[in-house]
Amino acid sequence: MLSPVVLVTGAAKLSGRAMALALAEQGWRVAVHYRDSVEEARRTVADCGRLCAGAQAFRSNLGNETAVRNLLPTVVEAMGAVDAVVHCAATLEPDSAATFSFAALEKHLRSNTAAAIVLGQALHQHVAQRRLHGAARADLLLWLDDRAAERAGQHLSYTLSRAALEAAVGVLAASLQPQVRVQGVRSAPQAAGLLQRLNPEPLAHA
Repeated sequence: MLSPVVLVTGAAKLSGRAMALALAEQGWRVAVHYRDSVEEARRTVADCGRLCAGAQAFRSNLGNETAVRNLLPTVVEAMGAVDAVVHCAATLEPDSAATFSFAALEKHLRSNTAAAIVLGQALHQHVAQRRLHGAARADLLLWLDDRAAERAGQHLSYTLSRAALEAAVGVLAASLQPQVRVQGVRSAPQAAGLLQRLNPEPLAHA
């Protein structure tokens, strides 16, 4: 029997890495998503693997819709199933009211907000397929940056994309239930504790 699987986006560094390690320590096999940080992703996989065997790395550009739509099916093919997704990946590039552009906002919205929605769609579809085998629910956790408002002056597009993500939590929660439970999280310990409460005995995979 294998441990349950969680896909953590942006897991190579910073908050995503902390999230991946916290969940691996709890007994989750971690699908480590990264974009360009190859060496950091390998390190995270190795560190997660020491806590719970079976971690793997998956490269994807979350600013590309096709790539995002392919990500979860790729993880399912490699790891058997996905029981939870934690979206930590974020584009964070400086801009201000003086330098703002449509292109800058679109870039941040794609990876920071739209990717989370598409991953929610994919997880919902995956759960619907798994219901035939008795697994009827999964979890989508979206990392919310408490410091986003503080960054607004120098990171306007990032701040707007984060506000959109926070608004999306409620919409997705209503739209994807009961197959997918959606919650916003603000720290790795909170995410690990929440998944443990929601899935005290996560479904193991044969």
